[in-house]
Amino acid sequence: MFEKYLPAGWTLDELIMLAAGIAVASTIMAVWYGLVAPQPARRRERLLAQRRAVLKAERLAQPERQRLGSAQSFAARVVERLNLIRTQHGEKSQSLLMQAGIRSRDAIVVFLFCKIVLPLVFGLGVFLFVKLTGVWQLKPMTLMALSLGATVLGAYAPELYVKNLAQKRRKALQKSLPDGLDLLVICAEAGLSLDAALIRVARELGPSAPELSDEFSLTSIELGFLPDRKQALDGLAQRTQLSALRSVVATLMQAERYGTPLAESLRVLAGEFRTERLLKAEEKAAKLPAILTVPMVMFILPALFIVLLGPGILSVIDNLSKMK
Repeated sequence: MFEKYLPAGWTLDELIMLAAGIAVASTIMAVWYGLVAPQPARRRERLLAQRRAVLKAERLAQPERQRLGSAQSFAARVVERLNLIRTQHGEKSQSLLMQAGIRSRDAIVVFLFCKIVLPLVFGLGVFLFVKLTGVWQLKPMTLMALSLGATVLGAYAPELYVKNLAQKRRKALQKSLPDGLDLLVICAEAGLSLDAALIRVARELGPSAPELSDEFSLTSIELGFLPDRKQALDGLAQRTQLSALRSVVATLMQAERYGTPLAESLRVLAGEFRTERLLKAEEKAAKLPAILTVPMVMFILPALFIVLLGPGILSVIDNLSKMK
């Protein structure tokens, strides 16, 4: 019965075995990722330690010898040979990775290598899969268009993935910033310096807001090692590309330069950001009825009509059948 709907050369038993294999593999992966819990705190500590070592080496005028991965890394050799990092695209990619919170030394190498390799892998993979398996009987032009679409998808897939990570990170920073500023106000009123306040706030925010804790920790490290404190504060704004943090950086620079009261300025900013967050939540709540209209029409109203009108329709059908 179902044989005519199956791909050419496939049987129903083979399709059931394939589905069962995919289900078993998915279950194993889900159990694996559920049992092996990630440890983002250790990863952040390792990256911060690497950044501290780099800044210390630069401060001592003994810059570390940075190579793109190990000497045996094929990806590093390809990126070095094509000289991709020193181009304008490499700088934009580095900035995008920083916004996503990816600061590993080899991250830019892996990203640029994926941008080169994935189009070929996606395009050739789709072409060979259709040709060798014979799942779809496609015309040559259709197959060529499908392979070209897969190639374009492979070219943009790494950038879309990193942009998605950066967008999620900015939302997390925006959400946790008012609480972080409140803690900074408390530390400033207690008499702590800016460096000590950032370190203390980063330690307190580690479990609840790891993104903001990471940025404050890195800023405190750069404040201690970079010769110009303005450069360290500018780095915070450039890494996040968030307007709220730009305002915080401007306030911190003003306090550093003119000696204005830091606690009062940060308290005002925290109140503004919290009010802005509340207004955004109210805006989303106001949009909710319009958003729920389509799901209600498609899923709730048909079921409601069946429950209300179903017994009456069945009763009418029974009465008409008796009349016959």
